Amino acid sequence: MNPTLAALRCLGGSASITELLEQVIEDLQLPREVVERPHPGKRSQTELEYRLAWARTYLKKYGLIANSSRGVWALTSKGTEADEVDPRAVVRFAREQDARERQGRTELEETPGPQAEREDAEEETATWRETLMTTLLSMSPDAFERLCQRLLRESGFIQVEVTGRTGDGGIDGHGVVRVAGLLSFPVIFQCKRYRNTVSAGTVRDFRGAMVGRADKGLIITTGSFTPAASQEATRDGAPPIDLIDGEQLIDKLKDLKLGVETKQVEVVEVNLEWFAAI
Repeated sequence: MNPTLAALRCLGGSASITELLEQVIEDLQLPREVVERPHPGKRSQTELEYRLAWARTYLKKYGLIANSSRGVWALTSKGTEADEVDPRAVVRFAREQDARERQGRTELEETPGPQAEREDAEEETATWRETLMTTLLSMSPDAFERLCQRLLRESGFIQVEVTGRTGDGGIDGHGVVRVAGLLSFPVIFQCKRYRNTVSAGTVRDFRGAMVGRADKGLIITTGSFTPAASQEATRDGAPPIDLIDGEQLIDKLKDLKLGVETKQVEVVEVNLEWFAAI
């Protein structure tokens, strides 16, 4: 359990199962015979993979990590604060929780009732988007880079690393995109927590830093791009750079349910014309 937590911290707070496995192997310097030892009950799974799966299950029940539907595991706020855990205490807590669930004594979350008054849909949408944008702009640079790292992982990138080194041409990290499980190519990305616009000069500088490192680039910003920047990103004869502005970033966070929850409210209307036609 503790190697799993340590691996997640090393990987920026989130990781796929494969990335976790590789990081634990590296951290513990496990020999090949240990890494490849098969699990007796599951030929398709190694003993190490089996144990790490149970570690994730227990840590999730304990509230230290969580996973998305896309198979990315991440530290919770409680997990971020925990340096180490007592595995026996975690297992005891998880088993007691399972026993309570079997006995039907688990407390259910209260289902919120319908709102007394329905707010205007456009105003409500504007409110949550403004709140999210304010939150993004208030994040520290490191936290915003980790958010972008998580966003890319949830979007299907693998081997996503944040470098964030100064004097590196604005390169904040790199990852690998896999297409249809057959092809893969490296991508370099830049994270800009801006209130204003990103200029064409910034795009040119970023492309210059890409030379010899990757054929594809990605710039993510909370701001917007000038028309000249958009043209520079797709200039003929130059390596292409994809641009994600603040509005697209907000939409992507909502689609992936990263820090944004969508609650559905049932609206019931009586069709008077239908009754009148009987």
